[in-house]
Amino acid sequence: MNELAKGTCIPCKGGVPPLKGEELEALLEKLGNGWKIIKEHHLEKEYLFGNFREALDFTNKVGEMAENQGHHPDIFLAWGKVRLTIWTHKIDGLTESDFIFAAKADHELL
Repeated sequence: MNELAKGTCIPCKGGVPPLKGEELEALLEKLGNGWKIIKEHHLEKEYLFGNFREALDFTNKVGEMAENQGHHPDIFLAWGKVRLTIWTHKIDGLTESDFIFAAKADHELL
């Protein structure tokens, strides 16, 4: 299990700057698994599945996890694929919790 997946998402109250530069790159290296940082603003990954049911099942697992963690990604569901887009809305950028959530989403596939 990725070390980040063992963490807990901490709700952001705002008032903190989003992560930038080397901090983002270090967390992305720990996260791995095909995640991309887009414009130092959000994380994105597309998961591929063999059919709609598998993609929907994964979407439901991620949705339940989002409720449990209090951290909600944008989820795009289509036949055979799911795209997750993650960022902290309160600060309009990335925090460590975003990377933790991403690692937990990957762990849902195990």
